[in-house]
Amino acid sequence: MGTAEQPERRTGRKRLVSLVSAALLTFGASVAFVTGPTSAAADPIGGCTATTGAIVAVDFGPFGGKVERGCDTTPTTGYELLHTGGFTTEGTVHDGPAFICRIGSGSFDSGKQYPTADKEDCVLTPQATAYWSYWIASPGQKTWTYSPLGAMARMPGPGDVDAWVFGGTDIGGTSGRPTFSPDDVRAAGGGPGPDPDPDPDPPTVPPGTVDVAAATRWLTGRLTGGERVVDEGATTPNYLFTTEVVFALAGADPKSPAARKAADFLATPAHTDAYAYPAGKDGIPDATAAARLALVAEATGKDPHAFGGHDLLGDLLTYVCPRDIGDGETIDGCFTKGDFRTTGQSDAQAMAVIALLNGGVTPPAHAVKRLTGLQCEDGGFTGVLIRSGGWCDSDAASTALIALALERAGGHDAVVAKARANLRKTQLPTGAWPAAAYLTTGSPFATGWASQALRALGDTPHADAGLFWLAKQQFLPAGGFGFEEGDTESRLYPTGPAVIAAARTDLVKLTTKKAEPPTPPTTPVPPTTPPATPPGGGPDLKKGTAYLTGPTRLIQGRYYENTPGSGFADYGLTIDGAYALAATGADNTTLRNIVDFLDKGGKDGKGRGVHDWTLIGTKHAGGGSLGKTAVLAEAVGRDPRAFGGQDLIAALARAVCPAPSTAPDRSCAAKGAYTNAPSVFSQALGIIAQVRAGETAAAADPIAYLESLQEPSGAWPSLIGTPSGAEVDSTAIAAMALDLLPDTKAQAAVDKALAWLAAQQKGDGGFPGASGNSVNSAALAVQGMNLDAAKYGAQIAKARTFLATQQNADGGFNVAKGGQPGSDVRASTQAVGGATGVSFATLTRSLEGTSAQPVPTTTNGAPVIVTPGEGTAVGGSGTGGNLASTGARVGGLAAAAAALVLGGWGATRVARRRRESTGGPA
Repeated sequence: MGTAEQPERRTGRKRLVSLVSAALLTFGASVAFVTGPTSAAADPIGGCTATTGAIVAVDFGPFGGKVERGCDTTPTTGYELLHTGGFTTEGTVHDGPAFICRIGSGSFDSGKQYPTADKEDCVLTPQATAYWSYWIASPGQKTWTYSPLGAMARMPGPGDVDAWVFGGTDIGGTSGRPTFSPDDVRAAGGGPGPDPDPDPDPPTVPPGTVDVAAATRWLTGRLTGGERVVDEGATTPNYLFTTEVVFALAGADPKSPAARKAADFLATPAHTDAYAYPAGKDGIPDATAAARLALVAEATGKDPHAFGGHDLLGDLLTYVCPRDIGDGETIDGCFTKGDFRTTGQSDAQAMAVIALLNGGVTPPAHAVKRLTGLQCEDGGFTGVLIRSGGWCDSDAASTALIALALERAGGHDAVVAKARANLRKTQLPTGAWPAAAYLTTGSPFATGWASQALRALGDTPHADAGLFWLAKQQFLPAGGFGFEEGDTESRLYPTGPAVIAAARTDLVKLTTKKAEPPTPPTTPVPPTTPPATPPGGGPDLKKGTAYLTGPTRLIQGRYYENTPGSGFADYGLTIDGAYALAATGADNTTLRNIVDFLDKGGKDGKGRGVHDWTLIGTKHAGGGSLGKTAVLAEAVGRDPRAFGGQDLIAALARAVCPAPSTAPDRSCAAKGAYTNAPSVFSQALGIIAQVRAGETAAAADPIAYLESLQEPSGAWPSLIGTPSGAEVDSTAIAAMALDLLPDTKAQAAVDKALAWLAAQQKGDGGFPGASGNSVNSAALAVQGMNLDAAKYGAQIAKARTFLATQQNADGGFNVAKGGQPGSDVRASTQAVGGATGVSFATLTRSLEGTSAQPVPTTTNGAPVIVTPGEGTAVGGSGTGGNLASTGARVGGLAAAAAALVLGGWGATRVARRRRESTGGPA
């Protein structure tokens, strides 16, 4: 099986994840502002209905205006909708037009864009309380949702409405909502109109039949030794995938010998312990793993009370959270009363409930009730264990699984009926269901789950329409299914639920106790020997490197663009890519090209060099971008005191704040902070650069300030000077920085940080981040925990396996597990580098053996290739990925808006969580 697996349906986004700590710096007031596309003639408002087109509304109330609306009957993205709806925008100098800093409308104040230059210069990222935030609502939705995607990545559907509001939001996104409702701005003067179809008929789909036998043969072929799934390039089992194979094979044939052999393997005590009891045989179990293993036992006739030497059901009951977080003493792994400890996601909660019920055990009432609290306004369920009133984003797979669990539990007819109606309404005309509500293409994974649930609930015609669509998606004669419609490769995770649906059964039914006795176990398999550090079946770094260096992404082999075809380099992301190449050593020639481009005067398609981004020598220079650039120089053996013709180390010393600045100046958050770097990530990069340069004494105040920001839990927040929550990414980079210091205080801080990081790991090996179950955060966590690999080897192994599951066929990585599928350059840079476990603080890569190549620059705006001392030759241009970068993150909630607008940052939530890659542009 390839490393391009994605083992999870869409799970939404965890609310408590803190903001991205990125400081999107800019290049200086002397550079002209970058204005976005001019507005097009908007379609008449009446042309946008509940079934046609989309409406965008912009609230100019803070500037003395009113809410202005626009319509586009054929929108492609939220960014295009804003412009075709009749609005103009202006970006920041630093990040180009993609970061929406100003918006104007011909219907208000003669088209003047707001905020005006006297209020916001749009050079640095707008402050947290004054930026344009992005909200969305689907047909029939009466409240606004903070957009989970950037405007360039979001594809508005028929009847959708978008809103742009100036101001700010809190970390949870619960404040700063539009003061008007979606109904107020819909066509025909408000009101969503009748539901497009409250109880739609099943779509008319040509009949088709899934070849279940071929699919089960393909699944069986994925079992190494006929008993376990092992990822490509790995030596240890992928237990989660192995459980998926057991479910599918048992669904197709309740007496499947292959399913029982795999179950025997999982029931071997060493493997049960490795999967479900990572904290030790007597420690708190991983609830996700325990629930899955209990279901494996029930599906194959084994006893979940005596599986691998454990009473799985008894342990699940023992570790149900008795109270909400903050209500009394904190309990590790608990969020809300009724949670199975350490779950974090709704699939595990639902599977635990099903396992208990099918094992003859009554689950605690509050554990079942917890599932009902995950129902969104549209009747669907979210994939994340949100708290009451939390941001709720439903998806078909989560809705189906939870509906099955609640139907099995009984007593929740009204809730199940709403979920059932949601599944019927969200079925596409093709018969498929999308992975996420905002997508318009089918997902075999989601369709498999939805078909299971609707058949169980009595909606056979809808379920059959899903199977007819699945029949067209099956790869024959092989037998597997891809992630999404149009995929070209069979994947294990979507094939499992598709097979169960095609067998006309469901997870509840196939795990219901069978009458026949269990199959005697085979000879136990001895535990496998773990690989060398970093452990775990990690991603394919060679494929990842090829993705990052692809010519359509890395322009002329030198830089990534801010937006495809813009010619505007994203220097922060470009350095992220260089970090990744340095960590792997897989393409030193391209690494040399990037470094030479930055160091020797290379210019992007707009005539900008790296120091137009660092802003060195100006009042806008920031510690994050200076530190990030210096760390690259240090990593590859260049002199940071003469990089790109500038002394970065001296500039960092000048950037240390002697005291906090006073309003309206917001350049210094506190004594010891770096100027214009309001994030922990920025602070840590600056410290790493100074200490690596031998300037530990000069970094004394920044070090003291970073240490002061550590919370009692051991974590660091994302932002400096702005309230924000504890965050995996910031904690990891802070630990890397302080690990450079030998003193007892710093080392104790690192130990606390690593313990906190390890406790944040999800059952599937992932970590919470701005976009949900985040690739970026998992990669940074690997780097952090690898500072003490001997202690955290098991957690590192799980995280690297998680990263492998998020790698796609093209070598790139998804932004988040369960989010919008597709490779993202930003996430891929961190995944490739992070999977090596190499800390930014010790990253080293010799460029010996490489030779200098021509460096791109510009002449009259046309990119050319120039080698100092030689002639010039015309070079080509290309399109880059949709990017942002590792390092200092967005300073202020607004900065997340940059990531939201940038297309490639698909699943980030602006304002609420600011960082979702290895950092926003430093």
